[in-house]
Amino acid sequence: MDPFDYPRSWEADVVLADGGTAHLRPITPDDGQRLLEFHSRLSERTRYFRYFGPYPRMPRRDVVRFTTVDHADRVAFVAMLGDDIVAVGRYDRLNDGPSAEVAFVVQDEHQGRGLGSILLEHLAAAARERGLTRFTAEVLAENGQMVRVFRDAGYSVSRAFDEGVLHLEFDVDPTEQSVEVAQAREQAAEARSVHNLLHPRSIAVIGASTDRTKIGHAVLANLLVGDFHGPVYPVNAEHRAVRGVRAYPSVLDIPDDVDLAVVAVPAAGVDEVMDACLAKGVKALVVVTSGFGETGPDGRTAERRLVTEARAHGMRVVGPNALGVVNTDPDVRLNATLAPTLPARGRTGFFCQSGALGSAILATAAERGLGLSTFVSAGNRADVSGNDLLQYWETDPATDVVLLYLESFGNPRKFARLARRLGRSKPIVAVKSGRHAVTPALAATSVHVDEQSVQALFEQAGVIRVESLAQLFDTALLLAHQPLPSGPRVAVVGNSTAIGVLAADTVLGQGLDLVGDPVDVGAQAGPEEFAGAVRTALADPDTDALVVVFAPPLAIPGTEYARALRAAVQDATAQGTAAQASTAQDAVEAKPIVSTFLAVEGVPAELAVTGPDGAPGRGSVPSYPSPERAVLALARVTRYARWRSRPAGLFTRPEGVDPEAARALVESVPHAELVKLDDGTTMRLLACYGIDVVPFRVVSSADDAVAASAELGYPVALKSTAGHLRHRTDLVGVRLDLTAEESVREAYRGLSDISGLTEVYVQRMVPKGLSCVLGLQDDPSFGSLVSFGLSGLVSDLLGDRAYRAVPLTDADAAALVRAPKAAPLLAGFRGGQVADLAALQELVLRLAALAEDLPEVRELALEPVLASAEGAFVASARVTLGPRPSPRDSGPRRLRLPGGAR
Repeated sequence: MDPFDYPRSWEADVVLADGGTAHLRPITPDDGQRLLEFHSRLSERTRYFRYFGPYPRMPRRDVVRFTTVDHADRVAFVAMLGDDIVAVGRYDRLNDGPSAEVAFVVQDEHQGRGLGSILLEHLAAAARERGLTRFTAEVLAENGQMVRVFRDAGYSVSRAFDEGVLHLEFDVDPTEQSVEVAQAREQAAEARSVHNLLHPRSIAVIGASTDRTKIGHAVLANLLVGDFHGPVYPVNAEHRAVRGVRAYPSVLDIPDDVDLAVVAVPAAGVDEVMDACLAKGVKALVVVTSGFGETGPDGRTAERRLVTEARAHGMRVVGPNALGVVNTDPDVRLNATLAPTLPARGRTGFFCQSGALGSAILATAAERGLGLSTFVSAGNRADVSGNDLLQYWETDPATDVVLLYLESFGNPRKFARLARRLGRSKPIVAVKSGRHAVTPALAATSVHVDEQSVQALFEQAGVIRVESLAQLFDTALLLAHQPLPSGPRVAVVGNSTAIGVLAADTVLGQGLDLVGDPVDVGAQAGPEEFAGAVRTALADPDTDALVVVFAPPLAIPGTEYARALRAAVQDATAQGTAAQASTAQDAVEAKPIVSTFLAVEGVPAELAVTGPDGAPGRGSVPSYPSPERAVLALARVTRYARWRSRPAGLFTRPEGVDPEAARALVESVPHAELVKLDDGTTMRLLACYGIDVVPFRVVSSADDAVAASAELGYPVALKSTAGHLRHRTDLVGVRLDLTAEESVREAYRGLSDISGLTEVYVQRMVPKGLSCVLGLQDDPSFGSLVSFGLSGLVSDLLGDRAYRAVPLTDADAAALVRAPKAAPLLAGFRGGQVADLAALQELVLRLAALAEDLPEVRELALEPVLASAEGAFVASARVTLGPRPSPRDSGPRRLRLPGGAR
């Protein structure tokens, strides 16, 4: 093979354990000089560990041998930092067999950054692609660091020891443990890279301007006014100082290290700035400059070049076209944005793709009393994305609630995996815009995900989806200041019957349970009487949450009522804490409260429990301008609390599956393009996963129909083979409950006349039940979705289908068959027959296993599936094969490709 011709998909930008980045690619013959220089930088000890001897110089013949590989039986990857090789990993096939010997060496200064484990992941993926199944390695017993790389990788490693050398062997197929290890390392590394971005020790503002109308002036001013804890260096070639701070002609002239550079020069000058930042060793960039991907092809090329160069030199990039980043930690106080005010300190993290909306978001958060821990506006999202922030917030002790404003997804499957994990401990509230249009800059780094896939993604991951920024803040205020409800029972207390009834009506309309009638203390009630009613409602064990509605009376100021309400809430909270501390049986649980108080939107001062910096903190009571908005926020949070309280479920594979036979069957069918399987092949494929279709025969005459009926056993059904007739709701293409020879003949003649075809299906009748549809469909960006719904014209018309993404847990399967609006029919609605839901769930899990094992199955439908008390019976099935789709969120760790979605 051509040693320069390797799969371009093997190249990858990777995040290292300390948050830095490197570029991984296969080695080529023109790396000879770089390899020699790399070898010269290795310590004697490192060379000894790698080559089992001194090996001070690499002979020319070895340089040629190491750099000239066939990218099949001999594969080598180099990790590049700038133009320098900092690590090499390779494998060599042994004796034309399925095994290969693997080895690594990492430059001393870069050891401990996780390069060995990353190289192992990428070599194992390449080996699997080339048909190898096993790695072996020879490691000196005293080389503890390399032994740990293999030991901690999650593979099942066998060992043998001989004269100071460990012989290690392991299969390269991923194991459950190796995937968990890789994902844990990915989480730690990406979280660290964002931590570095949000906790810089020094900042350079490149393009800092003395002109107050320029963005370079605004960023510098905001950093200084925000009282950033470290040094800020203006970079301006024309002035000695900007805003009284000494300026430097270039970032290279700054005498100290620079952790973060905020780039505010015109797009045409960014390349020159990048060269200087790379030479300086800047660790992260925030590019607020516009004029990149949003402008067209030339701008997208410049954006791609910017990110590629930055990552290759170890840097992460926010932007371009970003508003900037914020960290309100009092030990950091970072406001590297165009927004003039540092938000109040809080425990809510906010990620926003839109730079234009960022200022409005920060202003609204301040107006409504929502404090933030961190804020990132990613602009064109060329590098740092929402997924990176999810990784960071998962382990950030300063963040309890996560808010997302998303216009598109770069890697939706990874988002689903991260959000599902994070949502178990911290609520995620998301606005997903861009349903019909996405900006060109984001379209260049995104994948299209249709609406039903987005809904499935959010439902499965427990993400609280809202339709607008107003709803986002309504929900965030409740999550940030109040506890989660333990159930759906809601009480209403107020001093206005009309407003109380309005709140109660919304409670019932949202599927919550109303506790008694709304309590109206009357317009003449004083503050203490009002607070007493609140205390009584909170003490009621049948109440999970409270809605307080208040119309200000004329005689007494409304602020007196607000203070009384706050005191009542604090008393109830204190009593509950004391009861829990004493392990009393009557412990009062903390219960969320929402209010409509004085028509205030946010947290009025009288209802605020102030934190250390004076901002509203935990225990503050949020107020909404209308009872409907208050209850809608409570309903969203209640649904999230219900999702979070459910068991996460287990990823289980059903018994009796034969993936090897299924794989052989799929590979025997040419599917370079989409191809629909015939009935026989479909039945054999489904049987590999324990999915049995009710026995049937295809006949071409009335006599054959009679013979098939006798063979299958009466009663039988006859169905037309014409696709346009088979699933019509008027059953024009079906004849059911045929119990005699004459009725079979008559049915055959009728179906033949209607369809104009001689072939007809004869199938044994199954117990009567509700007709359902289960299916698989491939979303090119998101992966396989399993769908479920009840059959029928109304369900089809209204789109009453539920979706879940593969892989599925047993809890996902149980939720799926209960999710459609018509699902109560399966549970005996209005005295109907109760279907065997466990059988349906089992069928869902078998479909999910098939989808995981066979990504070539691009579409599958089981229709109808008759669900009854006796079980779930598949009456018909269709399967379409196609080329294997591009993998998403699979394989070794890598960053999304610059300018592409991965």
